[in-house]
Amino acid sequence: MSPPPAVAVVVPAHDEEALLPAALDALDTAARHPALAGVRVVTVVVADSCRDGTAAAARRAGALVVTTDCRNPGLARHLGVRHALDRSGAGGGAVWVATTDADSTVPPGWLAYQLARAREGWQAVVGTVTLPAASPLELPHRTRYEAARPPGTADWHHPHVHGANLGVSAVAYRDVGGFPPLATGEDRALVEALERRGHRVLRTARCPVLTSPRLRARAEGGFGDYLAAMEREVDARPPVEPGTDGNLALAAAD
Repeated sequence: MSPPPAVAVVVPAHDEEALLPAALDALDTAARHPALAGVRVVTVVVADSCRDGTAAAARRAGALVVTTDCRNPGLARHLGVRHALDRSGAGGGAVWVATTDADSTVPPGWLAYQLARAREGWQAVVGTVTLPAASPLELPHRTRYEAARPPGTADWHHPHVHGANLGVSAVAYRDVGGFPPLATGEDRALVEALERRGHRVLRTARCPVLTSPRLRARAEGGFGDYLAAMEREVDARPPVEPGTDGNLALAAAD
């Protein structure tokens, strides 16, 4: 199966002028991967209810910008996908749609990895996220996040879904109606719809995206709320006794 002739990358953003430039710089690097030679990449930033310079920062980086005041991540993502498909130059047909978040940085091979899976016949790629190594929440996050991972397993059919690391063919996306207009969980709802319709969905941890460890979430019920709850739980735990393995104690507590 040949790769799609175009890639549409969508980034929803609410007051993200501080972190968005790094996200777009990482996407630009990913778009320049040798495996994408001849593939048109269109990046759309959806500036949703922004009171700062998010839109201006996106334009300076060369991204297309959609402005909206919906304050709804599901609707914002869908508006971005629709705009990107309209401008993909491929008629919205054989296009690969990739989504990430404004507080996340994708690895250089991110788009190349997704397109390689598309060539294998996968219709969606559901990836994982990691936190910076310097974050005090990196270890508790990884311990909990990978609790169900079989030891020594490279290929992990994980249970997680993140809009920060997601790809889907335009055909499959349209077949299920796209992202639903949900304030939270729109990414999970999309993947569940794809699986119900029998589309080939690959859940993989092989190409993780680095995301922000910030605790003030942009979307209620999102990843920031998950981290804030984890921090409160970690702070409430008694200190580890001298001579014990703190990592094992943390894993047991979860």
